[in-house]
Amino acid sequence: MDPQLAETTIKTYLNEIRSRLDRAAGISRAADACASAGFHEKGLEVALDMEQLLYEATTLLNAASLINRIARQS
Repeated sequence: MDPQLAETTIKTYLNEIRSRLDRAAGISRAADACASAGFHEKGLEVALDMEQLLYEATTLLNAASLINRIARQS
């Protein structure tokens, strides 16, 4: 695998991971605010909106790790 392509791809994936985690952190703060205000069920409902973002961040991390391993083998 071309080292420059691997580096560019990994940087892009890491940027996308950060973006998703930033959005998940915002949702987490909103869920915490709901729970702190006594609306525990609403807090959980809001927190579940993080699920897809966390899944995507994990998938991107796995992809970046795989690309890194492949690039090192070349």
